[in-house]
Amino acid sequence: MKRVLILLPLACVLFISCLGGQNLSGNNMKDAFKDKFMIGAALNQSQYKGDDIHAVNIIKKHFNTIVAENCMKSEKLQPKEGHFFFDDADKFVAFGLENNMFIVGHTLIWHSQAPAWFFVDDKGFDVSREMLIERMKNHITTVVTRYKGKVHGWDVVNEAILDDGSWRRSKFYEIIGEEYIKLAFEFAHQADPDAELYYNDYSMAHEGKRNGTINMVKKLQEEGIRIDGIGMQGHMIMEFPSYEAFEQSIIAFSELGVKVMITELDLSILPSPHATAGANIADTSDYENKLNPYTKELPEDVLRNWEERYHGFFSLFLKHHDKISRVTLWGVTDGDSWKNNWPVKGRTDYPLLFDRNYQPKPLVQRIMQEAYKHQAEDLLVKGK
Repeated sequence: MKRVLILLPLACVLFISCLGGQNLSGNNMKDAFKDKFMIGAALNQSQYKGDDIHAVNIIKKHFNTIVAENCMKSEKLQPKEGHFFFDDADKFVAFGLENNMFIVGHTLIWHSQAPAWFFVDDKGFDVSREMLIERMKNHITTVVTRYKGKVHGWDVVNEAILDDGSWRRSKFYEIIGEEYIKLAFEFAHQADPDAELYYNDYSMAHEGKRNGTINMVKKLQEEGIRIDGIGMQGHMIMEFPSYEAFEQSIIAFSELGVKVMITELDLSILPSPHATAGANIADTSDYENKLNPYTKELPEDVLRNWEERYHGFFSLFLKHHDKISRVTLWGVTDGDSWKNNWPVKGRTDYPLLFDRNYQPKPLVQRIMQEAYKHQAEDLLVKGK
């Protein structure tokens, strides 16, 4: 027995050393992170229908959880009152089930991409509080019940808090009041008691939004409302957020006793339109060039800076793996990303881990190596 205890740490040290120069191209991210957190991607229609076979191969190899990019938003599922369209969502869920993936539905209640009819009567006036609650209940119950036992987690409410911590004055809030959050979680839980239920929002590193979210979740918990996790949208840019502020939110949310998830992760390399104020707006080409400087490829120094910042976030996620249950990228390849057209159409961005040729960027191997190193270090600790 003593010989085993002596040899085990030695084996771990050798394992860590080997990892430093190991080529991990034959491995995959879901195995690398398996003891830390799930790793996933948002899927578009061509992917869950199997048309984009190259992307499908990446998804099957590297990811063990998926989220619906658009097909489960209310404007897609119920474009007209009482007329549900489930074809695309059914295919998305079937893809996840066939590949043994953790499936996340996105999103049940969101002020954006909701059908206009949801909030008005047949004369175009705001519906009553009672009517909007009834419509919410019908939508949530119908959707969640259909995928009961198949969709494992739901973004129940999306983006209800502003950066300063105050409530977003959405139609849900204006007509129902803040109770709409509580009701949405109640309706979802009633429809599928076994599904995990999440609140999801962006810019969660802002102190105001952090505190506003904490206050909201604490109130739900005090009222006996089940909420299983908080999704921190990871739409990063090079200047925001800071690692420190993002870490503070990870820790603060975990202290609520809920799962923390990094959702919608991407890192834009493009300049903000606000940062191009020095451009001559009258000179359209000059302005467009400043907003869209990398139409062909990224210069080496720019790529290195991008990789260092992305790596810094993954190092942070690994540091807090005991608090984080899932890291989900918002797309599969750079060519899929919504960042190519936001906030200005026609831009070429490079925010994801796989390039437009479906090839993993060097960063993929780097973060996998770090994850395997963590595995080996954990084994070393257990062997002591």
